[in-house]
Amino acid sequence: MERKELLHLVDHTLLSQAASWEEIKTILDDGMTYETASACIPASYVKRAAEYVEGRLPVCTVIGFPNGYSTTASKVFEARDAWKNGASEIDMVINLGYVKDGLYKEQEEEIRQVHEACEGRILKVIIETCLLTQEEKIRMCEVVTRAGAEFIKTSTGFSTAGATFGDVELMKKYVGPQVRIKAAGGISDFKDAEHFVKLGASRLGTSRLVKLMKG
Repeated sequence: MERKELLHLVDHTLLSQAASWEEIKTILDDGMTYETASACIPASYVKRAAEYVEGRLPVCTVIGFPNGYSTTASKVFEARDAWKNGASEIDMVINLGYVKDGLYKEQEEEIRQVHEACEGRILKVIIETCLLTQEEKIRMCEVVTRAGAEFIKTSTGFSTAGATFGDVELMKKYVGPQVRIKAAGGISDFKDAEHFVKLGASRLGTSRLVKLMKG
């Protein structure tokens, strides 16, 4: 794939705790310049970012991030607050404790409630693959499919590891045909990005590809 094509699949991301508005603005400017799929930024900047881009770039944000253990009600509120502020895409972290306890029905219901709260906006469900067994990953592919989310996403980028080729390959095998895949965390160059896409990813969560383009 051409580099430009790959950049169209990128959620250009800045989620560091100390991110300033000037840094966020750079992410937004770069996203518009390189026509990335979105800019993924902290929720507190969404309203200002949406006003800044004026519809020229989709704004994405994260909820229940990065640990996922806030209550379902909190995540539902965060989702509604995010789109009311101008977010068109929302990435949520699952409750990993539910998975470890085998509470898959409860996790499915949480995703379903958050998806409903998004009211038509894209929902990406982060399952933090580095903390799951193979069986848990497979079960979560099934849960995300049943819950109706648009995307399943590998990682927050804040845990022990990011996306792997094996995880994307597994997701492609076990998610439903309507569920797209986002690989995120640790995508360091265009060669790896292209391989993730060949394996089935249709979104890439990274800031490094744009930095490479900028030289």
